[in-house]
Amino acid sequence: MEYINKILQGDCIEVMKGIEDNSIDLTVTSPPYDNLRIYKGYIFNFEGIAKELFRVTKQGGIVVWVVGDATIKGSETGTSFKQALYFKEIGFNLHDTMIYEKNGSSFPARRNGNRYSQIFEYMFIFSKGNLKTHNLICDKKNRWEGYTSFGKSKMRNKDGNLVEREMKPVPEFSSRNNIWRYNTGNNYSTKDKIAYQHPAIFPEKLAQDHIISWSNPGDVVLDPMCGSGTTCKMAKELGRKYIGIEKDKDYVEIARKRIKAIPQTLFDYAK
Repeated sequence: MEYINKILQGDCIEVMKGIEDNSIDLTVTSPPYDNLRIYKGYIFNFEGIAKELFRVTKQGGIVVWVVGDATIKGSETGTSFKQALYFKEIGFNLHDTMIYEKNGSSFPARRNGNRYSQIFEYMFIFSKGNLKTHNLICDKKNRWEGYTSFGKSKMRNKDGNLVEREMKPVPEFSSRNNIWRYNTGNNYSTKDKIAYQHPAIFPEKLAQDHIISWSNPGDVVLDPMCGSGTTCKMAKELGRKYIGIEKDKDYVEIARKRIKAIPQTLFDYAK
């Protein structure tokens, strides 16, 4: 595929038309939304993007859609839910509704305000059919590590008799929950100073964790609205192939510079 391991400038719908059907293993992206829908003069065509994502995603592939809702005239828009339902309408499964929790709010609630501080975005996990790849991250420390049970566990065998059941010890770590918390802001989202020339970067760790969870080395990872290139940078670091699409030429240059600074990984993903 001629687009592999490149940051491409252009309208993402038009560029995606050049990507083969059923060729993308994983998409990790965060679109503009609500009052941010006009993005440096560009209009966000959500439905067109969603349809192209369904076409290019492999059977069993995943789209991670990181999005929030603006509050306009005293009401949250609910755009995120409308988008999730549309993804389902065109054929995706809503595999999981996850939460990206930030360590703080840009606009903390006032004591005399009428709503609490907003510190999260949704991370919708859409699958095209049944998942082909799932590598759950196991970093949740278990309090009862090493214990088997607090009593005898019994079960009935085929003849109806009760027998004691062997219990495996509780492991040191289990898979994490579906609310992921990240520190954000200067020197937290990334150490790349140039990335902060983009107004809305998400943490490298967020992209990293989704890439690990839903793809394998050598897989193709797409970000159709790649901004400063965080998804593509982490895909390269993790030995995945990447395709980034961005309409603004200044952001394209930022993404290319960030990715160029990464040395070749242990995986020969260019083949």
